[in-house]
Amino acid sequence: MSRPISLIVIHCSASANGRQLGSRTQSATAVIDGWHAQRGFQRQRAARAAFNPDLAAIGYHFVLDTDGSKHTGRAMAEVGAHVQGFNSQSIGICLVGTSRFTRAQWDALHSLVKALKAQYPAARVVGHRDLSPDKDGDGTVEPAEWLKTCPGFNVADWLQAGMKPLPANLQA
Repeated sequence: MSRPISLIVIHCSASANGRQLGSRTQSATAVIDGWHAQRGFQRQRAARAAFNPDLAAIGYHFVLDTDGSKHTGRAMAEVGAHVQGFNSQSIGICLVGTSRFTRAQWDALHSLVKALKAQYPAARVVGHRDLSPDKDGDGTVEPAEWLKTCPGFNVADWLQAGMKPLPANLQA
């Protein structure tokens, strides 16, 4: 089963910058799955049985940990739970951290977004915060209108920079 994808949405985990979320005993997706379960998220039984059955609640399709490792959450054909009102038409990518990301994460994000854009060429790449409502109706979602600050950097600036790490958001 496939679904139309018009958005690739970049998020952050709101965890410590530069600190790996996964460990020898638990992947980054498993940690986030626990957080999402606590918030009441649930995956449908059939989707869970078909892909990543140990992840009961994760809302993202991909998680990029600080070492640049890419972990899958939901299957791409599965509707995510990462940006209310846009889940049915989007793919969700979560960077571990808040506002500063390792070079390995930036490289992994570049590679993943490039691959997703090849598969979904018409999809727009945005940050979660970019999908906040334009409360004043001026055609621009300003910081005062953001429902969340996620992903902690301006995705449009990153795209304009050729998907290269943004210096102010590079974890040393």
